[in-house]
Amino acid sequence: MASHAPETRPESVSVREFFDSFRQMLQMELLAGEAGLDNIISEKSLNRPALAVTGYFKEFAYRRLQLFGAGEMAYLSDQPPELREKLLSDVFAKKIPAVVISRGLPVDEILVRLADHHRVPLIRTQLKSKDFSAEATVLLEEKFAPRTNLHATLVDIKGVGVLLRGASGVGKSECALALIERGHSLVADDFVIVTLIGDRELQGTSKELNRGYMECRGIGIINVVSIFGVRSVRREKRVDLVVTFVLWQPGMDEERSGLEVETFEILGRKVPHMTIPVRPGRDMARLVEVAAMVQALRAMGHDSAKEFSDKLIQHMERGDDRKA
Repeated sequence: MASHAPETRPESVSVREFFDSFRQMLQMELLAGEAGLDNIISEKSLNRPALAVTGYFKEFAYRRLQLFGAGEMAYLSDQPPELREKLLSDVFAKKIPAVVISRGLPVDEILVRLADHHRVPLIRTQLKSKDFSAEATVLLEEKFAPRTNLHATLVDIKGVGVLLRGASGVGKSECALALIERGHSLVADDFVIVTLIGDRELQGTSKELNRGYMECRGIGIINVVSIFGVRSVRREKRVDLVVTFVLWQPGMDEERSGLEVETFEILGRKVPHMTIPVRPGRDMARLVEVAAMVQALRAMGHDSAKEFSDKLIQHMERGDDRKA
């Protein structure tokens, strides 16, 4: 079993990163507390501070985003201004990362003033509380998900995400280019960011800066979309198969039957792995294309190598019976 680069697990996310990344998606606007945008969100769940706004802080999840919905806002609006300011001051004093007001509800001067004073971003969303909570939790899960960076190329071959590995200059990008010419899609070239989503799925993507670009030795940097069209590039793809290119050497062991299924470990998840020797005259793109189809068949329960082995055993057994 092959290994991989060490994982990194973000332990926190800044309010600024959350707000800038998902501002449009979650229909958010910043009302006050801009000085606190670098506050840290330490937990990926949201908190509804229904008890906290009444003055009860036992087990208060102050490290989370605080979501004020219709219930919290209605309770506060029913309180006299002096008491409302006292209750909100106690909440803000807990060094919470940010407050989000749902449903586009109106915000009074007291809330704005306290947010600025305590340097706590005050954000308003047009989404309902349950919708914002569901969407934001998923997005924070992704932000907090374990991830690693791999020196590799990721391509989508008829729905199968294939991660191409190998030493520099072994031909990963050239193989990917040939696959793109055949109608497949590029996800990331040379540098792949792999994230473990929901502790079950490995998802690969590229940096925003170099998405859609490839480095071809002897040619230079090319824009894949400009040359091959928009369908030639995908933003992200699940990693289904890892293919490692190695330079062929006389006498080296090569897999002939396909009965031994190797795995490559990424972020604690084992991914099917194939090692393909590189030598002059071999159509590497065609071999990778077939490897992807073999993996797709295996995922559906059809293993060509095992099927042939079973037939061979049956044939040998029938031959032994005739001799008997």
